[in-house]
Amino acid sequence: MSKLESHSTGIGDYPALVVVDMCKAFIDSSSPLGFECNELIQANINLVKKFRLNKFPVIFTTTIYRNPSEASVFRSKIPALNILEPESDAVTFIDDLAPSKDEILIEKKFASAFFQTKLIDSLHKMKADSIVICGVTTSGCVRATAVDSLQNNFPTTIAEDCVGDRDLDAHKANLYDLRSKYADVIHSNSIS
Repeated sequence: MSKLESHSTGIGDYPALVVVDMCKAFIDSSSPLGFECNELIQANINLVKKFRLNKFPVIFTTTIYRNPSEASVFRSKIPALNILEPESDAVTFIDDLAPSKDEILIEKKFASAFFQTKLIDSLHKMKADSIVICGVTTSGCVRATAVDSLQNNFPTTIAEDCVGDRDLDAHKANLYDLRSKYADVIHSNSIS
């Protein structure tokens, strides 16, 4: 089988950082949705600080279900999602990785930060010319967000040390596939 030719799309002059689901439900190993990821948390904190220092937009996502009809099939497939209730600790953030009062928080119901949210409108309003993605999980919400980012015609980069998954094989396979077809995948140290 031949290898697919793939080129870098790069990062523009005014990238937006989309921090996918780094809420407590997904980064606390005691949560049914979480896993041990202390290094990942610190890498995300450092990347958010870098974007803030450069005065680039930072957008956070969290998943919240406000009534039983929202994403009912998804929640039936993965019952642990039912902990993502309004005002629950599960949908909040640790202090060092929380949106500031000036930053956008996207509340989503499904894997992609774009699907049925105001993310695309927010990106256009702030005139972002590219997207950098970090967060969890690589095989789920990060992947879905990256694919939709490309489908909305944004050059898309995944900070490989700032994404993670409870399944290391799924993490590696999805990064390989995303790099091949949908996004640049680089270490956060290469993002200026």
